[in-house]
Amino acid sequence: MSPPSASDGALRDRARAWRDEDPDPATRAEVEALLESGDLGGLRERFDHRLQFGTAGLRGARGAGPNRMNRALVRRATAGVAAWLHQQALVGPVVVGRDARHGSAEFAADTAAVLAGAGFPVRVLPRPLPTPVTAFATLHEGAIAGIMITASHNPSQDNGYKLYLGDGGQIVAPVDGEISACIDAVGPVDGIAMATDGIVVLDDDVLDAYVAGARRLLVARGPRDLVIVYTAMHGVGAETVRRAFAATGFASPHEVAAQIEPDPDFPTVAFPNPEEPGALDLSLALAAEVGADLVLANDPDADRLAVAVPDPSADGAWRALTGDELGTLLADHLVRRGGRTANDLLATTVVSSRLLSKVAAAAGVAYGEALTGFKWVVRTPREGQHFLFGYEEALGYCVGDLVRDKDGITAALVTAELAADLKAEGRTLLDRLEEVFRTHGAHVTRQRSIRLSGSGWLAQVTAAMASVRAAPPTEIAGRAVTDVEDLATGGRLPPSDVLIWTLDGARLVVRPSGTEPKLKIYAEAVVPVTDDVGSARAAARAVVDEVLAAAGDLLAVHGV
Repeated sequence: MSPPSASDGALRDRARAWRDEDPDPATRAEVEALLESGDLGGLRERFDHRLQFGTAGLRGARGAGPNRMNRALVRRATAGVAAWLHQQALVGPVVVGRDARHGSAEFAADTAAVLAGAGFPVRVLPRPLPTPVTAFATLHEGAIAGIMITASHNPSQDNGYKLYLGDGGQIVAPVDGEISACIDAVGPVDGIAMATDGIVVLDDDVLDAYVAGARRLLVARGPRDLVIVYTAMHGVGAETVRRAFAATGFASPHEVAAQIEPDPDFPTVAFPNPEEPGALDLSLALAAEVGADLVLANDPDADRLAVAVPDPSADGAWRALTGDELGTLLADHLVRRGGRTANDLLATTVVSSRLLSKVAAAAGVAYGEALTGFKWVVRTPREGQHFLFGYEEALGYCVGDLVRDKDGITAALVTAELAADLKAEGRTLLDRLEEVFRTHGAHVTRQRSIRLSGSGWLAQVTAAMASVRAAPPTEIAGRAVTDVEDLATGGRLPPSDVLIWTLDGARLVVRPSGTEPKLKIYAEAVVPVTDDVGSARAAARAVVDEVLAAAGDLLAVHGV
């Protein structure tokens, strides 16, 4: 065995220093066990890096060290946020919310105590509630910031920390970098001031106000005849969904009993993400049993929405809509309700379908495009524009300006309104989607994620992206690359590690994930509908499959 290096000694010193300051006995014991066993790999995974603000704030596995979610990290992060708020001379309350994951209650309590210790009034949501309610409460309470403890749809071992500014939107550059510097400047964890004075637990008035705002997003006297199945995916959405649907005149949805109450272990799904294969199986079984018109599924913090509809041609006679399909349908519905002007805005991201731009042009409303993440989507309106609707392909939707983030509950309401309107006309969501395709062409999108492992995944992805930039492809799957846009150089959007390849008949976007160890590839193909929509969709799907497979092979050559 080789002798320990000086860097190994420094690593152990960092781990001991963390252990001595850690307020949590469980994570202190975790560090002590790693030190005693000499597990340098385990120590490096935890202490060579610190979790950074990504697409949706801090997010990672629970555990010890600066590269894990734990009470010490949450206290440091909150002390850094408080320092930044003081630097900006911002005065006012800060809202704190949480989901029902392991650790969320403790993280939220520590967050509130550190903020109070820094002199800020704190408004804590009354119990575990959806992320959209925290985002709403930040605006409703006139807060200077809002913090939500959640890992959204991540696996059960993860948790996270999402930060909103006083405008109700998530942080973006350069604020993320400024806050990161403030976090780095925080002294010993055991020296961070904490207090209980100034912490107020909100009552249900804030939830009532959110539901009242959601009700105003719908047409007051539209059709409501609809049989709905709903799952909360073991998360915190059920209570708010019940209130919202009752307030808008819909019958109570049939609930998937095994998934309706919060359970941080997510026992019925491999991943608590409604996009994952098998996640909707229990919902679809119940839908078949009750003769449902619609299946609605939130992720655990209810900021995303999955929708499935009856389809006799599909396996199991049900079909889950893609994020692009549902985003297009909701946008189309909102502009067709009338009263729209050129200042109304539809927005999406660079990785989503281009179909929304065609819907906007046909309706005579504005169109905006943003980087991935709702922190960018909600900031697309220019002066004088009204944010009508925005979405991203990963099942995130935002209707109006009630919440300046994705909101799976208001999206569920508007989806139900659309489905009920169509049912009253003897039509379905799929019928309307076919009509849109006949007008604008059959658009098919799909993504592929290349999952990486180990603490060096980010360096691996960075090197692969640099390699493919140095030797860009001229053709993919036999299709010529007709245009390359590299968003790393900035221009129409803030600089980002994103490559966009326009092919003959298709489009590919490649980027690293902002929250998980993945490299993501997004593909879209468009085929004009000359006769049968189904055959046009099938042709477009074949193109997407071809270019995705070829893009994966190409990236493997470059190191992933």
